[in-house]
Amino acid sequence: MKKTNGHTKSSNGKTSKFTFIDLFAGIGGFRIALDKHGGRCVFSSEWDVHSQKTYSTNFGEIPHGDITKIKEADIPPHDVLCAGFPCQAFSISGKRQGFNDTRGTLFRDIARIAKHHKPKVLFLENVKNILKHDNGNTITVIKNTLVELGYTPFIKMLRSSDFGVPQARERVYFIAFRNDLGVTEFDFPTGTAAAKVVDDILESEPVKISCYIDRKDIVIKKVNPEVIDKRKPLQIGIINKGGQGERIYSTKAAGITLSAYGGGAASKTGAYLVNGKIRKLTPRECARMQGFPEKYIIPVPDNVAYKQFGDSVSVPVLEAIFSRILETFPELKTNNKQEAIENVLRPVQQLTIETTNA
Repeated sequence: MKKTNGHTKSSNGKTSKFTFIDLFAGIGGFRIALDKHGGRCVFSSEWDVHSQKTYSTNFGEIPHGDITKIKEADIPPHDVLCAGFPCQAFSISGKRQGFNDTRGTLFRDIARIAKHHKPKVLFLENVKNILKHDNGNTITVIKNTLVELGYTPFIKMLRSSDFGVPQARERVYFIAFRNDLGVTEFDFPTGTAAAKVVDDILESEPVKISCYIDRKDIVIKKVNPEVIDKRKPLQIGIINKGGQGERIYSTKAAGITLSAYGGGAASKTGAYLVNGKIRKLTPRECARMQGFPEKYIIPVPDNVAYKQFGDSVSVPVLEAIFSRILETFPELKTNNKQEAIENVLRPVQQLTIETTNA
């Protein structure tokens, strides 16, 4: 890998200031955010073959597979460990609520890698329910494990609609600095942009016919526009569906949280009133909802893309947080001996995936 003025090149072609790894990588939301700040990804891991295809299409590298089967010694040294990890309960009965209590969970893989490599910063993301998960035991184990590993953790729940995307997505973010760096305070960003609404990310009509919802049990109500909080979803109707119902939302406010799961006529994206018609979002609109760049390629069928974006991260939130990390610890911008580390990702291979479009 070529160097310029003592620094390696990141995957976006700019001079690399630090290295990072991308665990539970999904379709690369963390990578986009840290690439923008000049980082260089030296390792990625994602077990889902569909997400591997999307990731490799956009970054030219197929992520390594199941992280539980990868030895920490086989992962290159790095400055920052990134991970949007699954939320799992820990067994803490009779334990000290630290590293030993993470057995049987995927967070243990983050912990064992951090224990081995001691990166300067850990940058993690999870659902907001993790704060109350398992009666608070889960968050207790995570915090105590980070402390036990020699890190000072900072935890905050942020809403995506405060960061320039029209999605009221609430997620918990963990920033942990290695103790010897001397970082004792960290202020999370509170918001970086004016409110955007669903109208701001819609594609030109008409969109794919599969996005439209034409039913006789749709009820729309009038709403006073003066009471709209643009950063929160605004329900304006319902698809009755035998009494259970699916909500319909206005495009004049933020949309609901994209989901990787769920059924129904507007599963995963929500239903919106657009130009007098009810429809769900398109995959490209979902990408915009998460702050992915327009050049981002969506190489999978729609039903797969919906799940991928629903399970992804809001890129602008990560960018804002990482900007604050660099403000708090500017020395991260100056790379060290890790400049010489070769990228060990596998060469690009052709992935064949058979799926049925929804």
